[in-house]
Amino acid sequence: MATQVSFGAPQKTRDQDLLKTWLQSSAGQSLFAVRDAPMQEERYPVVVYAPSFSSMAWENADLCGYLASYGYVVLASPGMGEKSVESTHDLAGVDAQARDVSFLITYAGTLPDTDMTRVAAIGFSWGGLSNLFAASRDKRIKALVSLDGSERYFPGLVKASGTVHPDQMSIPLLYFEEGNQSLEDQDRLNSRFHADGPSVLNQWVRGDLITIRMLGLFHPEFCSIAYRNAELWDHELPNQQIADYDRADGLVGYSLVMRYTKAFLDSYLKSDTAAATFLKAQPGMNAVPRHTMSIKIKRSTAVDNGPSSR
Repeated sequence: MATQVSFGAPQKTRDQDLLKTWLQSSAGQSLFAVRDAPMQEERYPVVVYAPSFSSMAWENADLCGYLASYGYVVLASPGMGEKSVESTHDLAGVDAQARDVSFLITYAGTLPDTDMTRVAAIGFSWGGLSNLFAASRDKRIKALVSLDGSERYFPGLVKASGTVHPDQMSIPLLYFEEGNQSLEDQDRLNSRFHADGPSVLNQWVRGDLITIRMLGLFHPEFCSIAYRNAELWDHELPNQQIADYDRADGLVGYSLVMRYTKAFLDSYLKSDTAAATFLKAQPGMNAVPRHTMSIKIKRSTAVDNGPSSR
């Protein structure tokens, strides 16, 4: 993080110091990834991860590493704005990150182990909105996963683009939503960002739409770095928790986000029939604890290409 925009010359900032404090309790903990692991002689589907507003590329390292371990080439870059390191809540800011997504897809095509006929994009929060913009213009993207993405909260930006038309997009979308987003919260967001516009999810009719409501998760819990941030949990997140769900419940919920994301990608990018069956099943049949999530599958009105057609 200290060198990502300074060409190797470390730059110390307040945000880096704050992040270091947040992650102090995780110092020394290893992920499952192995540096310089030997290359396999195969070609794999590509997943581009788009982080949230002004966030680091590795905010969801656990999810990205999990997918990589099951045969995906995963790439990510920081969330930045058009003319600054910070993102901006406007069309220019969305477009900047959307272009980064397409840039990473092009870069993936230079790698020896990628199958460029099978490309998906995953985004958290603002990254979900950026991925929508990218997919509307970049036909290489064959599937989308949105982790409580901003396309649901800022549909006015989609409308204002004049070029992004969810009702015309025919790729499958898996959308995870937090458990307690209210009409009042949505109204406050609309007032703040002048974001009035038709619902992106309601317009998604030409591509399969799978919507999963994580009943005990609130927005930051779709990002794995939140679970490694003891200070955040001790002082800030408890005031946002839903009902009596706690951090342990959040970890269970996040693990299910990972499992269902993998099943979705396996189904649509790898034509895995077992994964398609997993997606169609009632949550209890997949060993999901009660009161954890609900799932709704809306089939495309254009073509039969989703899990229930297999």
